[in-house]
Amino acid sequence: MADDDGNITSDNLTANGNDTAPAVGIISQYIKDMSVENPNAPDAYQWGGQPKIDVQFNIGSRKLNDEVHEVELKITVTATADQGTAFIVELAYAGLIGMRNVPEDQVQPFLFAEAPRILFPFARRILADAVRDAGFQPLMLEPIDFNALYAQQRAEHDRQQAAGEQPAGNA
Repeated sequence: MADDDGNITSDNLTANGNDTAPAVGIISQYIKDMSVENPNAPDAYQWGGQPKIDVQFNIGSRKLNDEVHEVELKITVTATADQGTAFIVELAYAGLIGMRNVPEDQVQPFLFAEAPRILFPFARRILADAVRDAGFQPLMLEPIDFNALYAQQRAEHDRQQAAGEQPAGNA
């Protein structure tokens, strides 16, 4: 913002001109690893009925430097029928997250809730295309509420910590 003299001022600039406002952004997104298995082709295309779909999901994060973290979504989808496995798709999809001046108590919630929410639609499309390219109907995973999952995991972690801090037995 400019003052009456036309000078630029900001409440978020320190005396040396450094910006102290919190800033977060996606630097890039990429497939780290992907595997598509179609072990019973072409027989699996003749199997009747809907296959049983099992989806396993994991979120990981690692700090690359003071301002960049990598968030990785690992998704494994397995489709089985009475006759055997129709397909297995494993995807490790990641994003580089730039973070500056973010309060320490907000880093983990962003990395494990908000960043996965941003990355997931892209990973979901890649999975749908991979399943389709393997010769099956595209698999459209339902949207995931990463904020609720994070809150649930955090509450469970806090409960376990509290239980671990209580003395065991009587003296």
